[in-house]
Amino acid sequence: MAEATNSVNKNVEVSRDKKIIRTSIIGILANVLLAGFKAVMGLLSNSIAITLDAVNNISDAASSVITIIGTKLAGKSPDKKHPFGYGRIEYLSAMIIAVIVLYAGVTSFVESVKKIITPETPDYTPVVLIIVAVAVLVKIVLGRYVKAVGEKINSESLINSGKDATLDSVISASTLAAAGIYLVWGISLEAWLGAIISIVIVKSGIEMLGSALSQILGESADAQLARDIKKTVGSFPEVQGVYDLVLNNYGPDRFNGSLHIEIPSSCTVTRADELIQEITQTVYQKHGIILTAISIYSINSDDKEYNAVKEGIEEIVAGYPEILEIHALSLRKDEKTIRVDLVVSLGSKDRGGVFGEAVKSIEKRFPDYSVYAVMDTDFAEE
Repeated sequence: MAEATNSVNKNVEVSRDKKIIRTSIIGILANVLLAGFKAVMGLLSNSIAITLDAVNNISDAASSVITIIGTKLAGKSPDKKHPFGYGRIEYLSAMIIAVIVLYAGVTSFVESVKKIITPETPDYTPVVLIIVAVAVLVKIVLGRYVKAVGEKINSESLINSGKDATLDSVISASTLAAAGIYLVWGISLEAWLGAIISIVIVKSGIEMLGSALSQILGESADAQLARDIKKTVGSFPEVQGVYDLVLNNYGPDRFNGSLHIEIPSSCTVTRADELIQEITQTVYQKHGIILTAISIYSINSDDKEYNAVKEGIEEIVAGYPEILEIHALSLRKDEKTIRVDLVVSLGSKDRGGVFGEAVKSIEKRFPDYSVYAVMDTDFAEE
């Protein structure tokens, strides 16, 4: 199964990489052509806004080059130093693109302020305005195309590039509006428009950078994906509970995971082993997730005392909205001990306090037992 899994993964990655590179090359060609036309028109018309727009197109082309390089590096095969591959490089490339956008915005703002202090009169011609109008349309189409491809194949770099291209179309449209105001009323808003454009670019760069950094730090798993995986695992007749799902992200659509399952104590070791293999294979086939570990909680649902303890604890934690669920409940009658995991929400303002109060309530409810509780976390919490 391992060889088949690796083969499927490789084919999917190759197809995805080709789409990213092809889309990026289209972006490079379009942006270089637009930058050339805008640079010439900006100089001829003495328009700082058009010139800055050309600079922005160059930064977009550079972003596409970085996307290609990042995709190539991310596609490297796993090795001893990086056994889970190089997929996370895509997040680094997205971060670099964000820094380029941020730098372009800051530089543009500085130049615009200089023009505000020492203004220059623009000289628009019909040819200049036509070229800018065409650039608006090209950028709208390019932005939608690149973003759509990025969302389809889950490429943050392409999504960022698509957003940036869409933003560029708004910028170019603003330049046209400024030209119209100047031609009709003789009021030059060039430098001021350039400053506003720069601020918008800076804001976009900061948002992109924040998103890339968040992914590098490690975001929680998609809630719907987590629910789907738990539903798949819970569909096996022997599985009476699915808990502690952890998904480790090693790049876009590259996940390894682990989880715990509850099964009856009557289940044999042989069947438990078969069950783990069946779950692992089914989860990969349905969700593309490789489960590297499945731990087992054994429960005896026919034991009346066990059920009474479980019902009592569930009744107690029902009074604590921050406690999402209980699991791993173990009752040792001979040792007079209760062991249980309490899953406390990450959104709780005082997780430790809530956990402590709940444990005290459990101890009060079952004074004849020693209670050993663990504060657990749902890493896929919505």
